[in-house]
Amino acid sequence: QVQLVESGGGLVQPGGSLRLSCTASGSIFKMVWYRQAPGEERELVATATNSGNIIYADSVKGRFTISRDNAKNMVFLQMSSLRPEDTAVYFCFGNAGFRNYWGQGTQVTVSS
Repeated sequence: QVQLVESGGGLVQPGGSLRLSCTASGSIFKMVWYRQAPGEERELVATATNSGNIIYADSVKGRFTISRDNAKNMVFLQMSSLRPEDTAVYFCFGNAGFRNYWGQGTQVTVSS
């Protein structure tokens, strides 16, 4: 069983930046950031495999950057030029073969 723990959420003004971190207790092949706004479905934000393949949602391209530290089993999400519509609970997801794992989520609020 792998546990995922997110950190780094908070309140930020529009145009600001935040960096989210997710630490896995074991090795993960694919790590993904999802987000879910109130009343909305959970949506994929960015994906990074341990071989370096990266995918972004169109809504965050050019503003968000996902990165990994495979030695430490960590994934990061650097978020810049934040907008009110980025407000959501951000979840870390990890895939290790046939098993999937979710973190507990961290709240990001973009508001003036």
